Amino acid sequence: MNSSHDIAQSAGIVVSDVLAIKKGEQFLIITNPGGDVEEISKALYAAALEIGAEVTLVVQPEKSQLEFANRASLAAFEAKPDVFASVSANKLGKDAKASEKPFIAENGRSVNHIFHYQLDELKTLRAIWTPGLTVDMFGRTAGIDYPLLQRRCVAISEALTDAEFVRVTAPGGTDITVPIAGRKPMSDDGDFKKPGTGGNIPAGEVFISPLPGKSEGVIVFDGSISLNSGDMITETPVRVVYENGFITEITGGKEAALLRASIEDGERKAFEFEREGKLAPGEGAFYAKNARGLGELGIGLNPNAEIRGNMLEDEKAFHTCHFAIGKNYDDDADAMIHLDCLVKNPTIVVAYADGSTAVIEKDGILVAPFGDIA
Repeated sequence: MNSSHDIAQSAGIVVSDVLAIKKGEQFLIITNPGGDVEEISKALYAAALEIGAEVTLVVQPEKSQLEFANRASLAAFEAKPDVFASVSANKLGKDAKASEKPFIAENGRSVNHIFHYQLDELKTLRAIWTPGLTVDMFGRTAGIDYPLLQRRCVAISEALTDAEFVRVTAPGGTDITVPIAGRKPMSDDGDFKKPGTGGNIPAGEVFISPLPGKSEGVIVFDGSISLNSGDMITETPVRVVYENGFITEITGGKEAALLRASIEDGERKAFEFEREGKLAPGEGAFYAKNARGLGELGIGLNPNAEIRGNMLEDEKAFHTCHFAIGKNYDDDADAMIHLDCLVKNPTIVVAYADGSTAVIEKDGILVAPFGDIA
């Protein structure tokens, strides 16, 4: 367990260097009672208060990704805070009000959570979200070299831009082709100083949404997996087959059975929401289908992160990549679930329309120029 000094130091780095909170700004923190997340939230509260921010700390029961946030918690967003931190043991929770009556963005896109509406559409908010953050993780992974991380994120994002597809192979048996033509890579680089930006603490990944219905191949999750009930290290690897962009087979041990059950929960919940009027007629089938889609390919870039069975940290670890089952980040494949699952020691090759390629990682090691950035 880290000392209170370590927690305070990490909180100060996040408040000052990551979020750049200023005197007089409104800073909303939503957390859960007791344990590590409440302790970290109080440290963030104290660090922002010392700067002179107007800080509000809201405590609600722990939520899963299939549950709703407390209405009073989400009502705090009506004050239009400048900065937000979700420091949760699991998830912030869905927005019941916006699920029934979504916000409509200027481009006509519907948004079913007030947090995402303020962050992504209005761009009045900057934020961090930390599902499953522990005191130990906070102390080890928050105080990294952010400028170096940001330079690596830029270089890898440039390599993924205008690419046709990415092929990922790994010693555990992964061999999948992920089409990304026209997609834009995104970074969790710890630079959340501008409105409309946000990401995890710990930071450290570049990620992209695959084209829906296109990925082909096999992924073997031999690091850890996300479930609706939490995360776990895979003692027995989980083998998942994708055909035409959707899972057709899941095999392995108890971990495979649990992952399959989480996907089936996501499918059932989609139809339940439609019956309750929280999804429009016909959307239940769309959301249920996408529960077996490929929603994300991400590359871990935090040198202090380790595989601990907590996906918040695991997916940022060097020598790994991760794939998400379910909802993507381009909002054209909505689902009730987004389950990140880890692959160790990947080889990641980016292919372009002219036939050229770029290797980002070889057997889990960043290659030149990505590994040489100083």
